Amino acid sequence: MSFLSRMVRFLFWVLVLSWSVSLLRRLIAWILPGGTSGPAQAADVAGNSETGAVARRLVRDPVCGVHVAEVMAIPLREGAETLHFCSIACRDQYLSGSKKLAANG
Repeated sequence: MSFLSRMVRFLFWVLVLSWSVSLLRRLIAWILPGGTSGPAQAADVAGNSETGAVARRLVRDPVCGVHVAEVMAIPLREGAETLHFCSIACRDQYLSGSKKLAANG
């Protein structure tokens, strides 16, 4: 048997195995309650469904300069301005009055 025919046979069985695993996963998801029904449910979990679209925005931590998703950031209202921090430690450092701020440099 030549090398090329062995490679073709190997790739054929890899393809058959991957299809079998995919079909088995779909069957298990269909049988079990609460299983994923496909891409539509994955979009709902990510917050991108048509009814409840959530805008994802990045904000910058004024202490360390890290960009954080606004929904995960720790907000601090200072006057009319809202600052967002990546952690409680950065917020506490900002409140302590440290002037070593990465975002200002």
